[in-house]
Amino acid sequence: MYIYNILSRLIEDAEAQLDWTMPVFIVDKPLGLTSHDVVARARHLLKTKAVGHAGTLDPLATGVLVILSDDATKLSPFLTASEKRYLAWVSFGAATQTLDAEGPVSETGDALQLTAKQIRSALPPFLTLTEQTPPQYSAVKKGGVKGYEAARKGEHLSLEPRPAGYISVELLGFAPVREGLQGPLERTPALPPTLGAFPTALFDVSVQAGTYLRAFARDLGASLGVPAHLSGLVRTRSGNFGLERAVQLDNLSTTAGFGLADALPYPLLELTAAQVARVRQGQRLGAEGQAEGRVGFVDASRTLVAVAEVQGGRLKLLRVWT
Repeated sequence: MYIYNILSRLIEDAEAQLDWTMPVFIVDKPLGLTSHDVVARARHLLKTKAVGHAGTLDPLATGVLVILSDDATKLSPFLTASEKRYLAWVSFGAATQTLDAEGPVSETGDALQLTAKQIRSALPPFLTLTEQTPPQYSAVKKGGVKGYEAARKGEHLSLEPRPAGYISVELLGFAPVREGLQGPLERTPALPPTLGAFPTALFDVSVQAGTYLRAFARDLGASLGVPAHLSGLVRTRSGNFGLERAVQLDNLSTTAGFGLADALPYPLLELTAAQVARVRQGQRLGAEGQAEGRVGFVDASRTLVAVAEVQGGRLKLLRVWT
């Protein structure tokens, strides 16, 4: 019995170590849950309080949500700035205060004469935008008050435009109603109930961090002269991870995660043992031959050692893992 207990403890220690070295998880966020809800559930499933995420998804959106546990939470500032890709359903002829299918409908207009050609012609200007006005129902603050807090009280905050950017916007389909516009997904996507039988377009959109797809629906409708809202959203990629790698939330505790280096959206440079020791002591390495921008330092086993930035020929350590 004594030997059995020792062996059991060794196995548990090994499993704990494995979990620690693979602390990045890719979840297909369920419809109706906030990102905070998912994090709370992940804390229970992973049996750790140190859990965060790398990029908020609205309750009515599904798809890739990067969950960070334990030491991976230190990656959050680097991953939230990653590019994101979405399938976005935009319905024309109705607008809502939340800009999505939460409703209720606040404005209607005739969109029955809208054509795919007109929609496609309205897309190029988005590729040159550098700013976007956030939705009223957002966590953006003004005067210490969050937009959604004011909106829920019936108040309006004059939110200033914020940096945003569209990398690519492609129209995949246009139909009299949303049903049937599934896109390239192998499975039927989980979408919120529709607010009516409105003409709907499906887009494949890649954006920079901080870009709201609800605002895309609002602005696209405005450019076409009809009210519009986001009637469905699936995040298909966040940084290095696509939807094909995502698991169901309830399966999180039985799924192998990814290492820190797998998640980092920067080039990786392997260090010698001597260089690893220097970096972990806070000493800078030379930047000779290094391209400008951020880089991840890994050791011979591909364990992340540090994130650094080369700027003006000098290297600065941004975060070190010991």
